[in-house]
Amino acid sequence: MSTRTAEERQREIVLAARRDGSVDVTALADELGVAKETVRRDLRVLEDHGLLRRTHGGAYPVESAGFETTLAFRATSHVPEKRRIATAAAELLGDAETVFVDEGFTPQLIAEALPLDRPLTVVTASLPVAGALAESENASVLLLGGRVRSGTLATVDHWTTKMLAGFVIDLAFIGANGISREHGLTTPDPAVSEVKAQAIRAARRTVFAGVHTKFGAVSFCRFAEIGTLETIVTSTLLPAAEAHRYSLLGPQVIRV
Repeated sequence: MSTRTAEERQREIVLAARRDGSVDVTALADELGVAKETVRRDLRVLEDHGLLRRTHGGAYPVESAGFETTLAFRATSHVPEKRRIATAAAELLGDAETVFVDEGFTPQLIAEALPLDRPLTVVTASLPVAGALAESENASVLLLGGRVRSGTLATVDHWTTKMLAGFVIDLAFIGANGISREHGLTTPDPAVSEVKAQAIRAARRTVFAGVHTKFGAVSFCRFAEIGTLETIVTSTLLPAAEAHRYSLLGPQVIRV
């Protein structure tokens, strides 16, 4: 029998989810020496506390002030879904001549999918995005200055936001750690939140692109309401009924 308290058990579950990217009810029950129902109850508690999101048979961690996945980790999860979403988002370019591309792996894929058959100015805080487009003939890349965050390789702080405030941008491609109808778009770090909010203020049109697991998740810092978005691009793994609820708040919702 397990001698751990519920709190100790739940702390171990959160650590395991953050280390491995997800946890499985059966494996946890074996590992912790408790019944599956006990694990399910723990997962419900942790979901209520905003630390995990439950899935069929397990759970995955929610990004929070105390935990954020790295770009390297994001580059290995939900990749086919992210690629589909990025391709669909890039098709929304329209006649935009200036584009902001956010930090993160999905925005990086959007940058790589942009049609560069005509001149385009791309503004970004992301070093990988700037690197991906720097050698393109038609793309003029403006990299925002500032402090580089190690996990995401993107610039933040007042230098970044001040530079952004001087621009009027046709279209911003924005990512987030969480998107919910109640709390809008959220991210764990206040410095990142400032950059995202400033990019949205600078843009005439804003497109959010993200995988289905972001929906309903809430992180620490809120930087935009759903109504400020022109379009949400996600996958068909987000149920149609849920997509419709978001569209009632203003944006067009595209599922691919």
